[in-house]
Amino acid sequence: MRPFALGHVRRGLPAAGESAWSRVPYVLELALPSAGEQLLSMLVGLVDTFLVGHLGAAPLAAVGLANQWIMFAMVLFSAVGTGATALIARMVGAGDMDTANRVLRQAMLLALAFGLVMTAAIEIWAEPAMVLMGADAETVGLGVTFLTIAGSTYVFSSLMFIGNACLRGAGDTRTPLWVMLIVNGINIVVAWVLVNGMLGFPRLGVAGSATGAMLGRLVGGLLVVFLLWRGRSGLCLRSGRLALDVSLVRRILRVGVPTGVEQLIFRLGMMSYVRVVAALGTIAYAAHQVAINAESLSYMPGFGFAVAATTLVGQGLGAKDPERAERDGFIAFAIGAGIMTIMGVCFIIFARPIVSFFTSEAEVIAAGAGPLRLVGFSQLFLASSMIFAGALRGAGDTRAPMLINGASVWGVRVPLALLFTQVLGAGLIGAWIAMVIDLGIRGTLMFTRFQAGKWKTVEV
Repeated sequence: MRPFALGHVRRGLPAAGESAWSRVPYVLELALPSAGEQLLSMLVGLVDTFLVGHLGAAPLAAVGLANQWIMFAMVLFSAVGTGATALIARMVGAGDMDTANRVLRQAMLLALAFGLVMTAAIEIWAEPAMVLMGADAETVGLGVTFLTIAGSTYVFSSLMFIGNACLRGAGDTRTPLWVMLIVNGINIVVAWVLVNGMLGFPRLGVAGSATGAMLGRLVGGLLVVFLLWRGRSGLCLRSGRLALDVSLVRRILRVGVPTGVEQLIFRLGMMSYVRVVAALGTIAYAAHQVAINAESLSYMPGFGFAVAATTLVGQGLGAKDPERAERDGFIAFAIGAGIMTIMGVCFIIFARPIVSFFTSEAEVIAAGAGPLRLVGFSQLFLASSMIFAGALRGAGDTRAPMLINGASVWGVRVPLALLFTQVLGAGLIGAWIAMVIDLGIRGTLMFTRFQAGKWKTVEV
């Protein structure tokens, strides 16, 4: 059967026997829009940090801690999104678009269900969630305000997140990019006006920032559903009955649940790590949050090339060409790692000006520049941990990233952070040394797993 293709998707499914260099355009064609999407996705948080960071350390810490719970809620979404991406990529590679659309419909039904659950949970437990993070009274109040507003549209966030994951599996990374461009435009305009009280609107501070994020994701979710309902890149929600298919749901979750468990374990570990940092005080945590947001700029190429690896490895295996799948995975890593290493050099050289962009408080700037310089040295390992994990997920080998990420964050990052901060008194820089060691171990193990090649025989 001839592989399905639509527009730019056709160029991602070339004939066998191509050289490694000829594959580079296909990798870039998927990776660059995904990198742009990730930048825009992160820009929601960066805008929050930029606008709130100039209100003081307490609002900055509140938004940072609240966002830990918002990211925690993405665990359920990632389980469905990863399973849907891997299965749709396989089906597209094999030319079976009927099954690809059946996967789409089941994934969106799961998105609706999980979104409703997380919306209810965040509204009910917002205050205990903030208290659990060790925030002081002022920070708790501000964090609860942010959580309840930003979390009120989780249903639409879920539909947007999982719908975009389905499109990536079909080889369409441009549509998610345009969706996130619209989301960010809404977020920036609304947050800027409401945080600062412009154009006759009241000055809402943290609540204004949350409202911008909430409205942006609301529109993003509706837009993705609309596009998929009409039909996009061979995927169409209305091409069949929107009824639960238990067997197909099981296939999605069989691939995706290990990623969900991985993200759950990792997110709990990260929240424990953040709890260690928060214990250092409001200034230290505010500096940590600023440095994390600055360093997260390097996630952009990491995410983009991880998505390219996921899609192309899945399509290569679907087309019964594991050698092409392996070659694409290494090409994605080589390009992504090169870009991230350059960004790491920029973090080392320009740490203080970068941190200063997010806050004007001298104490926060002084505390945040050192950690950012430090993590600049670990960008090669961060690239490996992200891109090879994406490649393994595209093959359906989701258990390996789960075990590697879970073991490293709990066995390395959290205990070393406690050792360096509580026992050795190294403060914030000690916590970031623990992070760098963790990244080094994870990056090495992901590379080793992919190179071994066992993922070529995984059945989905």
